Amino acid sequence: MDIRITPSHLSGTVEIPASKSCTHRALICAALAQGKSVITGVSMSKDIEATIGAMTALGADFIIDGSTVTVTGISSVPETADIDCNESGSTLRFIIPVAAALGTEAIFRGRGRLPQRPIDIFKRELSRNGTVFHSQEMPYIIGGNLKGGRYEIEGNVSSQFVTGLIFALPLLDEDSEIVLTSRLESRPYVDITIDILRRFGISITETENSFLIKGGQKYTPHDEKIEGDFSQAAFFCVANALGADITLENLSENSVQGDRIITEIVNEVCSDGKIGSFKADCSDIPDLVPILTVLGAFGSEDSVIYNAERLKIKESDRLETSAALINSLGGNVEITDDGLIIHPVSAMHGGTVESFGDHRIVMAAAVAASAVDGEVLIRGAEAAEKSYPEFFKDYIKLGGKADVVNME
Repeated sequence: MDIRITPSHLSGTVEIPASKSCTHRALICAALAQGKSVITGVSMSKDIEATIGAMTALGADFIIDGSTVTVTGISSVPETADIDCNESGSTLRFIIPVAAALGTEAIFRGRGRLPQRPIDIFKRELSRNGTVFHSQEMPYIIGGNLKGGRYEIEGNVSSQFVTGLIFALPLLDEDSEIVLTSRLESRPYVDITIDILRRFGISITETENSFLIKGGQKYTPHDEKIEGDFSQAAFFCVANALGADITLENLSENSVQGDRIITEIVNEVCSDGKIGSFKADCSDIPDLVPILTVLGAFGSEDSVIYNAERLKIKESDRLETSAALINSLGGNVEITDDGLIIHPVSAMHGGTVESFGDHRIVMAAAVAASAVDGEVLIRGAEAAEKSYPEFFKDYIKLGGKADVVNME
């Protein structure tokens, strides 16, 4: 689906959809609890549907009623499970160790760029502790019985490996330790995991470079209200910096989401209606890079994004695609080894933006398109459905002019 956007002033109120990160975690915890949990405020997306499908295959039951999901935890573990992760890296990396801990022989399928996203850490560490990988490429087939022990994890690849183990290891009889062999990037996502697990009765002890996990723990049912997603709110925060007047609702002031820093960045960069420049260490906030690139493109001086090399293995190579987004609209973005340098230009114009199948590129392009001089065609705009299916509906409610020109 291609969408043509005509520049317009965005204003009004938008309710930010539920945090995808929090939703994944709450649904998995509820599925592992013995009993019934009610998760409210859920925003459905393809990624969340993938996690629900995965935990259903492992024996949990989900009843979806609008934004409320009633979860009955696993009472009988299946011997085998066929799990379709779609394009969700979170689903894949969270559920592999869970299935291994349950002792289920599972097959994991996926599409898009998911088969290329690395899971070598799991192949190495799970194999050392009782899991057997019957295939080395997707579809992955695992068997055996995971055991507690020592797990050595590189922290600079993806925090999702740590989260997946934190879900699984409390289920085992033995105590375990996750030892970080390098700095843990995207640590706020692990903070979200530990925070939600605590509410479902699971205790994790953190040290400077490790996580200590007692075996024999049991998840307990818990009713959870999902807070709004700061990574999605970021698009509208930057739209406001570009001249929009949008009120954002459903955000928690006490959130542990790392992406809440977007509000600080925008406030620091904007002064008297003008956008200055910024230097952003994105090691903990990789999802903000596409929209930060848009913010920098409208600045008055060079802006720099660094410590973002891991973005090369997301839904797209987000260093390449974020630069391509801005450069296709007359901007000037330079790619470095670990980030981007965004040079100011006198004006941004219309043009054609390729989504590269990446939801965050689509939404960042729509925000940029609201403030450029000329129409913007976004190709493959349906990619936004991966995380924010209602994005263009909300965009139009705010006065955005977005017209579908190709349904293919």
